[in-house]
Amino acid sequence: MNTEVVLDAGAVSRCRRRVHLEHDPAMREVPLSPPDPTAQQRIADATAHREDIAGRLMAANGGHWVKVGRDLPAHERVEQTQQAFADGADYIWGALLPVDTAGHRRGGIDLLVRTGRGYVPVLVVRHRITDRGAGAIVTELTDLDPAHRQPDEGRKVRSQPRDQLRLVHIRRMLQTLGQADESLTLGGVIGLDADVVVWHDLAAGTWPGGRTALTEYQVRFADRLAIATAAANGEPALAEPSRVLECRRCPWWPTCEVVLTETRDVSLVVRGEDAVELRRAGVSTVDKLAALDPAGEPPPVNWTGVTFPDAVVLARAWLADLTLVRRVDRVEVPRADVEVDVDMESFGDAGAYLWGCLLSGADIGIPRGYRAFATWDPLPTDDEARSFAEFWAWLTDVRERTEAAGLTFRAYCYNALAENRWLFGSVERFGDYPGVPTKKEIQSFVDSDEWVDLFRSVTDQFLCSHGKGLKVIAPVAGFSWRDPEAGGEASMRWYRDAVGMDGEKPDDDQRERLLRYNEDDVLATRALREWISARAQDEVPFMFDL
Repeated sequence: MNTEVVLDAGAVSRCRRRVHLEHDPAMREVPLSPPDPTAQQRIADATAHREDIAGRLMAANGGHWVKVGRDLPAHERVEQTQQAFADGADYIWGALLPVDTAGHRRGGIDLLVRTGRGYVPVLVVRHRITDRGAGAIVTELTDLDPAHRQPDEGRKVRSQPRDQLRLVHIRRMLQTLGQADESLTLGGVIGLDADVVVWHDLAAGTWPGGRTALTEYQVRFADRLAIATAAANGEPALAEPSRVLECRRCPWWPTCEVVLTETRDVSLVVRGEDAVELRRAGVSTVDKLAALDPAGEPPPVNWTGVTFPDAVVLARAWLADLTLVRRVDRVEVPRADVEVDVDMESFGDAGAYLWGCLLSGADIGIPRGYRAFATWDPLPTDDEARSFAEFWAWLTDVRERTEAAGLTFRAYCYNALAENRWLFGSVERFGDYPGVPTKKEIQSFVDSDEWVDLFRSVTDQFLCSHGKGLKVIAPVAGFSWRDPEAGGEASMRWYRDAVGMDGEKPDDDQRERLLRYNEDDVLATRALREWISARAQDEVPFMFDL
């Protein structure tokens, strides 16, 4: 019997193997990873964000609103949505569309806006959808009429492909129902900042190769539908497991990990499209990759992640259970008389609540050791400007005293992308606050030799067979965190408790836990750079010695 399947909007963005597993009847009894508390909290936050937006939009816009309760049974939500269509509602919040069995689609949308010729979909998300720049097509948050959209010369669209694909999915379902505005290929998105509606032209060629969101969706949907149909009907799998970035948070990862480890699949050391192309070239296992000559002719692969010699060495390191391998004759880290290790803690896109610093080296009249600059007002808060200004004033004082003493200075972080984001972001948001530096001052600092990214030092000088995160690399240098749960995801939960974000009394113990975690991060950064300077040369084998 041929089993028909229907896909939700998320399927086109999911890993192909995950789509197979979700539709394979044989996998229904397989235990999945337990729910991630952090992921569940993100879902709860997104729900609260949507409800806030709904209230603001309904208060600002008259007309006929229909709000479909998300807690209702699915069939009741569908019935209310269809009745709203029949009544010609101007706005339908929480719409759930009837399953399109012929088109193999199911799904709903946060908001449908009637234009006169039909409806256009609007998505509400809890991530940032714009950056500083120019060209985004927007209306004000409370203006839901796409006819009023205008280019914004102060912001540009932040790439969020999944949002556009979700909009296309709903547009297809609206077309099937005869409810789409066929004169507009538009979809709107309201993001975390909730200050504008960004309008995407889904027929515009903004995707790689000049493709549009409509054509990209069509290709992906056909692929995922074929995979799901084959799985549902017990046919040979059209998608085999392969390790990709999505695996980190996928509930099916334990299932895939067993298979990949047993087969010693090449994606365990070479990820993404590189692994796919290696398999096509007959190099399907770590062993086969490790057996190649790194100085010889490479397989016919268009390398996108690592070079061919590095891939071979990574395979050999994985087989030898080596976390690090030297890729240069001599490793080094720039050092100075006065040194500061910096680590920033943020809460998603809401802001940076903590700047931790560890001062070491020559005595310049400032107490050495750990120093934290924090705000414990729930983010977003203007008090973030105060804590950032105090951090910058302290760092400037250290730099100036060092220069006055005729000494050298350097500051270190692990992966400057994170710190730099909030260095510049703080200036953009709080530039008028006393003590907040100018963008020019920040740019001068991050471009100078005084700002050292240890992540870049590790990437340039080592091959890392198990990842490059600080929690992976610092233990090689002998460092361990005091908190057994230490990690970015856990710190999000601690932060919520620390500031009383969920309506509870702020937890002082969790504040201390965050400070201890942050202190360990800067201690780990110092331990890593000191190890590279003193011992890594002798303790880590050279890549061509494997």
